[in-house]
Amino acid sequence: MSYVQGGAIRALREKNHMTQKQLADRLCVSDKAVSKWETGRGLPDISLLEGLAKALGVSMAELFSGEQVVNQNRSANLKRGSFYACPLCGNVLYAAGQGVYSCCGVTLPPLVAEEPEGKHEIHVERVETDYYVTLSHPMEREHFISFMALVTDDRVLLVRLYPQQEAAVRFPISGPGVIYAFCNRHGLFKKDVGRQNM
Repeated sequence: MSYVQGGAIRALREKNHMTQKQLADRLCVSDKAVSKWETGRGLPDISLLEGLAKALGVSMAELFSGEQVVNQNRSANLKRGSFYACPLCGNVLYAAGQGVYSCCGVTLPPLVAEEPEGKHEIHVERVETDYYVTLSHPMEREHFISFMALVTDDRVLLVRLYPQQEAAVRFPISGPGVIYAFCNRHGLFKKDVGRQNM
């Protein structure tokens, strides 16, 4: 496991406009100890790491990386998030912001949605108060649509699909959004559903 680097402590302390003495006082250690950490002549005791991260206003992950993560998704618009799918077990994750996610020992890259065509064409029709979403896609054991989702500004509705099922889902209409369909062989496809569909 990597350990916190002296340069990271110094950079985060300076970002917070804090002197070595001010940081030391918050941790009940000497400013000489902080100086040693920052110059690589010593390391903070593991029992101090949580307090150190808190004093510097960062998470433990940020403390280890030396970079403060700023939330770029301030509007909380879920349409700016990403899907992740495990190629081994099929687990699906939706994250509203950037991150590093893994499953079954594999680091998952964010899925990049493409415009659909052919058997991946996403058909949407309004049925009462729902979007009825279908694809003319095989639903075989080795090749199928694994999930469909509707993502709007404030919600993510995801439905898992399995081989031998029909590639069809109903989503309650909850405003303009994006419908996604994930093929286990060819990836993620999307279709905007705007006000014209309402």
